[in-house]
Amino acid sequence: MNFEEHAAKTLVLAPAGIPMPRGILVTDAKGAADAAAQIGPCVVKAQVPVGKRGKAGGIKLANTPAEAEQVASQILGMTIGDYTVERLLIEEQGKIVREFYVAVLFDTAARQSLILFSTEGGMDIEEVADKNPEAIRRLLVDINTVPRARDIQAMLKGLDLGDAVPQIAQIIDQMYAAFRSCDAELLEINPLALLADGRVVALDCKFVLDDAAVYRQPDLAPGGAANAMTDLEARGAAAGLKLIQLDGNVGVLANGAGLTMTTMDVISHYGGKPANFLEIGGEAYTQSEIALDLVLSNPGVKSLVINFCGAFARTDVMAEGVVKAWHKLKPTVPVFFSIHGTGEVEAVALVRRELGIEPYDFMEDAIQAAVKAAQ
Repeated sequence: MNFEEHAAKTLVLAPAGIPMPRGILVTDAKGAADAAAQIGPCVVKAQVPVGKRGKAGGIKLANTPAEAEQVASQILGMTIGDYTVERLLIEEQGKIVREFYVAVLFDTAARQSLILFSTEGGMDIEEVADKNPEAIRRLLVDINTVPRARDIQAMLKGLDLGDAVPQIAQIIDQMYAAFRSCDAELLEINPLALLADGRVVALDCKFVLDDAAVYRQPDLAPGGAANAMTDLEARGAAAGLKLIQLDGNVGVLANGAGLTMTTMDVISHYGGKPANFLEIGGEAYTQSEIALDLVLSNPGVKSLVINFCGAFARTDVMAEGVVKAWHKLKPTVPVFFSIHGTGEVEAVALVRRELGIEPYDFMEDAIQAAVKAAQ
């Protein structure tokens, strides 16, 4: 779950005691002018849960209320990523001396928390990592402990941070505590700025809450940003199905997230492009019609792979649901079945008898045929 900047600052950074500029959230240009009248010279910032807002023209300076109103009217209604700008954060300007990057996330390979710090703040960290990887300091922290002060100090050593070291070290410690307590996947400040008056403040914040921990964070979850959805994705969500629409031409219908992702990977391996992620789990019998309709409603779909693998769920029951949906929807795209596991003999016989289609013995063969048919 992603959060807009204002929500990340209010819900995560502020309770952690991390300093930040004064800001006011507004929803119209007049509100921006009123906020600027209170704050003074300000930054007008589009609030959408994606990066690169500045490059898209969604962050601008304003020195007077009139300028703030004018700039706000330009930014409101913009599309950044897949989101339309509906809110603005009006934040006080500060004279920036240096900009830093700091983040806490998980290193899945090391199975530990990872703290990143760089003196090249304000830039995309991917660009920094690519062009100058030595500019990024890394500190791994065992997930059952907290970072030691001497380890944070060692990470910052030799970076010519001067009197700012204690403030930066404290902010890193506070960020790590917030990362743990908020069940974050990512907590990032970019830039963390050293101002002319000596303060170190968070000028931006990105917070991603682990979806699996939403139930543990009742105070945070309501502040999350709604996902931008296509019409098909919204239809799927309304039906209780997780559909992700892609720009490929091979439709995918499989049971289980792991099998669905594997199917998509194999499609890509053989030179095809999956048109969607959609898994229907063990309830395939009851969900087949809406799931099949969703996949086939994607105008890009030129062929379809139906991949069932049953352990506890029976593939013959899943196949029966698909066959009934097929008879009702009467699709015209070529379909390629792969069926294995519990009930596969009955399932294969059913598909062969009812649809006149011969399922493939191997998933790879079904997928290669689907990729070729979509070309």
